[in-house]
Amino acid sequence: MPEFSLRLALISAALLLASCASQPAEPAANPQPSWLKALIQRLATEPLTNPPASVLRYQYQGQTVYYLPPQCCDFPSTLLDADGNKLCSPDGGLTGRGDRQCPDFFSAVGEPELVWKDSRIRERRR
Repeated sequence: MPEFSLRLALISAALLLASCASQPAEPAANPQPSWLKALIQRLATEPLTNPPASVLRYQYQGQTVYYLPPQCCDFPSTLLDADGNKLCSPDGGLTGRGDRQCPDFFSAVGEPELVWKDSRIRERRR
């Protein structure tokens, strides 16, 4: 009887591991917060922009931040903290210098990590 219990336990463990392995998972190092997923869903349903909308992740002043580049012309960019709160607008706007609340942003950060980019294609007009 103990042999049967051991087999049953091993089979149960194997089934549990197999069901966990089949679930898609985000990389443990950079899981996306729910507010960011919602933001990306919203951006993906808005009209196409030029350049395409994107979200970049940086490390800035010891924290993870998310940068949304300016969308054309005189629109400012947006820099969000890890909780989705706006920190500043590093660039863009009428002057191209953003709101000047984080003037060291581009000199203080390293390489960005692309989180999302709108991959829809604008139809050409004939």
